[in-house]
Amino acid sequence: MRVLMISDVYFPRVNGVSTSIQTFAREFVEQGHAVTLIAPDYGRCAPEPFEVLRIPSRALPLDPEDRLLRVRALRRHRLDLASRGFDLVHIHTPFIAHYSGVALARRLGVPTVESYHTFFEQYLDKYVPLIPPAWLRFAARRFSAAQCNDVDALVVPSQAMLSILQRYGVTTRCAVIPTGIELDQFGRGDRAAFRARHGIPLQRPVLVHVGRLAFEKNVDFLLRVLARVKQAIPDVLLVVAGEGPARRELQDQAQALGLAQNTLFVGYLDRNGELEDCYRAGDAFIFASNTETQGLVLLEALALGVPVVSTAVMGTAEVLVEGAGCLIAPEEEQAFADQAALLLADPQRRATLGRAGTAYAQSWSAPAMAERLLAFYATIVAGRRLAGPGRTS
Repeated sequence: MRVLMISDVYFPRVNGVSTSIQTFAREFVEQGHAVTLIAPDYGRCAPEPFEVLRIPSRALPLDPEDRLLRVRALRRHRLDLASRGFDLVHIHTPFIAHYSGVALARRLGVPTVESYHTFFEQYLDKYVPLIPPAWLRFAARRFSAAQCNDVDALVVPSQAMLSILQRYGVTTRCAVIPTGIELDQFGRGDRAAFRARHGIPLQRPVLVHVGRLAFEKNVDFLLRVLARVKQAIPDVLLVVAGEGPARRELQDQAQALGLAQNTLFVGYLDRNGELEDCYRAGDAFIFASNTETQGLVLLEALALGVPVVSTAVMGTAEVLVEGAGCLIAPEEEQAFADQAALLLADPQRRATLGRAGTAYAQSWSAPAMAERLLAFYATIVAGRRLAGPGRTS
């Protein structure tokens, strides 16, 4: 199968969408399929085992980390793409990539599949503060429904997200297919090396959080939790790996809470060594986002044998199973802090949970999820062929 993917975001921009695209595309190639990804040109990139067609892009004023594809530059590639014999177009983001992807698919005469990665209803008010949140949520629902009903098929990472889209009025054919994890990659990591690099004593109790530092990720809640954990464990350290628009405010919050010596912000880490080391440096991984459509970082921590303390909301509720490598905590500062502090004080329980998490993560392997998505592709392509040039049946 020849798959054309298109996205407004990809590495070196680090987020869950980039990770999902890379994971599936690498697995498709490993299984003998061909992938071309259309993505923004950030001025620097790493080689991939699949083709990445970098398109000139422009920065977004409210979020300089992100880019928008330049439509005119993309159009220059239409004739070449039309000659490639693609079987379908898979769209990963709802901006320029959505409209360009739909137009390309129609030009090529192939079906469109779109992944709904992001719960936009819960995001917009964090970035557009001058408009009432209720208006923004209504606009996000209408926008999402219109786009989802404009493609032949949808891929969503969790049943919770699918239920929400159906409440929006989405009637497009859907499949729940989470992003898998590379178990070989997330089966190693050097705890001592990371701690040595950052001057952290081997015996110091360490919590780790990995994720984009955005306002909707609820990291401010984790800092308030940390202040309570500190009351029981004064030398506790929270390592925060990630970047984003909320970083400065979170660092200021840590300072105001008296946590300057209890927090370490390390920015983005390379996913081929540094990141795995960071996870393994932690005695526990903590997480509290309420807007995740899946929560890949939870699976990565579990695969590495790092016990998790987390809330379970939206997609994370489908990833986490109490006792299978994790403790599920309510979004209440003291209750969450009590769970984390008890785990830090009990090495035997950490070891037991760590082993359980590693075993549990095996069922989320990248090859297994890629096979599910390829099978879904095949049904969509076959449906288009049976139905003729119109939409799939």
